[in-house]
Amino acid sequence: MRSSSGTGTGSGTGSVVDLFEPGKVLKICAPMVRYSKLAFRSLVRRYHCDLCFTPMIVAADFLKSVKARDSEFTTNQSDRPLVVQFAAHDAQTLADAACVVAPFSDGVDLNCGCPQRWAMSAGYGACLSDKPELVKDMVRLVRNQVDNPNYTVSIKIRIHTDLRRTVDLCQKAQSAGVAWITVHGRTAEERHQPVHQDAIKTIKDSVSIPVVANGDIKYLRDVESTHRLTGVDGVMVARGLLTNPAMFAGYEDTPLECIWDWVDISIEQGTQFTCFHQHLMYMLERVSSQPERKVFNSLSSTSAVIDYLENTYGPVPLKC
Repeated sequence: MRSSSGTGTGSGTGSVVDLFEPGKVLKICAPMVRYSKLAFRSLVRRYHCDLCFTPMIVAADFLKSVKARDSEFTTNQSDRPLVVQFAAHDAQTLADAACVVAPFSDGVDLNCGCPQRWAMSAGYGACLSDKPELVKDMVRLVRNQVDNPNYTVSIKIRIHTDLRRTVDLCQKAQSAGVAWITVHGRTAEERHQPVHQDAIKTIKDSVSIPVVANGDIKYLRDVESTHRLTGVDGVMVARGLLTNPAMFAGYEDTPLECIWDWVDISIEQGTQFTCFHQHLMYMLERVSSQPERKVFNSLSSTSAVIDYLENTYGPVPLKC
């Protein structure tokens, strides 16, 4: 686990729950495997992202291995507010992992929604949605063992076909002290079907804690329509932010300034080339032609990427 010096306990601004304000839609960067690491979080924070999640971390592996901690959780003093998402299937492991990261973050989130086979076969992710009592125990133990009253515990879920089961899960989690709930509006079996906005609204209406909507949010106008249809307190975005990290600032496509910001951040933080390049592939997806993408995707060094960007799109724009 790596953190810059000077990072202390808590964000200094109270609980993350305080970010949820009446009439405001909290804008959140989702936990994305390989992608929502420190450098990308630093980028989206420049463009009106209110809260960032780490990628999902397997709590048991994180506790066992120093190498895993160093590679999975890197942060710095400006990387706040920050929620660390864990995959876990027992209360003590989750609580122990939360205690390790609590001095460097503002909350932990329990993944109860990942539909990938490896996760479910290991007892993680979406299969926890069928174990509301276990989820209650896990939330309770974290709250009891982390010595910071402002530190939050949240859960991220998918919906059941029988929505009554999802409502039951959410109400039980609320009774255990969960701070808020993120709802991906699809079942574990659904992939590209439209998000069930009506289901998210039903869940929002069934609890008194904040609810965050996730799924199919690609533009700022989708944030506004999701809020209007569901009444949620926040939105969490994954692929939409990969394609356009400046989305929350109102840009339709990734602006050139954002692309160069990514170059600067990546160089400053020593981002591995594969990650640096992959993010740019996403950012240029909607603003470049197929022949241009083919050339760009074949580049194999940071210097080649910078030369390509300068020759194709022009130098860094001057900032006022």
